[in-house]
Amino acid sequence: MFNSQRPSSNDLPTTRQLLKATGIAVVAAGTLLVTVVLPSEYAIDPTGVGRVLGFAEMGEIKQQLAAEAAADEQNAAGAEVRSIAVAPDSEGEAEGRQDITELTLAPGEGAEVKAVMSDGASLRYEWSVAGGHVNYDTHADAPGVSYHGYDKGWESTGESGTLVAAFDGSHGWFWRNRSGGTVTVTLRTEGAYAEIKRVV
Repeated sequence: MFNSQRPSSNDLPTTRQLLKATGIAVVAAGTLLVTVVLPSEYAIDPTGVGRVLGFAEMGEIKQQLAAEAAADEQNAAGAEVRSIAVAPDSEGEAEGRQDITELTLAPGEGAEVKAVMSDGASLRYEWSVAGGHVNYDTHADAPGVSYHGYDKGWESTGESGTLVAAFDGSHGWFWRNRSGGTVTVTLRTEGAYAEIKRVV
């Protein structure tokens, strides 16, 4: 049993003090909401303080990424992949396959194309952009490997080279249209891969 004394009314805050503390808390929360939360989360900056502190730019980026992700989901089925048969070599075995993949991307829209490849397999590629330029990221993934980067660049109108698979998995490209108008990306691939398809 505790023998603590009951506090006297003089030790407790008065109603006026409680109302004052509550008012201060409401004003502080409202200030944080207007100057930090709204600019950084929703790009809403009614006072202009969020832009001075750098929070408005953060919110604009978040809103842009959310809009781009929604657009990517809606346009994921817009790619056309045309396969070209490869003639067998002198030993009667196919040396690989060839494909042409065409993507039409609106401003800000992104797309990803991946080829399924075995460890050490290679494919030759060439892609070009008509109507503008794109940012790109050449990378791979597999079960247990969320991201393996090969190359990336900005404001490119095309690239070519040989992609050698670092492991069994999906290897390919992600493009984002950073031009002011619609662009068409044409990817030509040739080599040892099982399939190629648009995944985003």
